Parts: sequence; structure tokens; C-alpha cells
Amino acid sequence: MTDRKPKVIIVDDDRELRDMLALALKHEGFEVSQAANGLKLISTLHVDRPDLILMDVNMSWIDGFELCRALKRNPEFCDIPILFISGRGDAADVREGMQCGAAGYFTKPIEIEKLLRQVTELLPSPAQKPA
Repeated sequence: MTDRKPKVIIVDDDRELRDMLALALKHEGFEVSQAANGLKLISTLHVDRPDLILMDVNMSWIDGFELCRALKRNPEFCDIPILFISGRGDAADVREGMQCGAAGYFTKPIEIEKLLRQVTELLPSPAQKPA
């Protein structure tokens, strides 16, 4: 059994937010990569498959809801949990995010402790996994 770190990819066009989330996740023991949009995520999925995706809703090329639906329809990637991080906090947006298959929905500004709690519930670190 390997002690590899779980991989999280952050997909958001806001570089400052990506960097802040990456720092917090690395501090918790996760391997983190970043993508500025959905196209960059798609181009890396086969090469560097993440264990969890943090994704914005408003992105260029394809919105997060459509990308989430596409990933959930794909047998190769449907098991990857997706957490939305979005400035869109209306109840209808949250509902749509959950209906398209997300494991959670966080509105900006992000409550980092709450987000980290959900990430660690979905992806226990190697030290927390039973042998």
C-alpha cells in the first residue's frame, strides 16, 4: 500500500483564490494542481487524474454545471467528487449544482475551514486511512 497524497485540482479563473486554496490544501497534506478553466481540466484528466475537483461555476469555454454533468456521465471520471466554489449563491444555483452531481457547494468568499472539513471527509489523508 502506498502513502501517496490524495490529489485535488482547483479549477477557477481567479488565480489568487486558486493559490490561497492550494496553500491551505497543501498544508493539510494534499497534492494540489490548478487549472484556469474547464478546458485545461479536461486536458489533464487522463494524464494526472485527481481524487477530487474544486470547481468554479462561472468559467470560460464551459460553465461548471455543464462540465460537472459531462464528468458525471463519463464512466472513467464519474466517481471523482466535485465541490463547487462559486460567487453564485442563490438557492437555485446551489440546487442546480447538487442536481448535476456535485458533492458540495461553497459560495465565495469561501469559509476555508468548512471547505477543508468537507474535503477531508471525502478524501481522508493516507494517515487517516485504515491499513
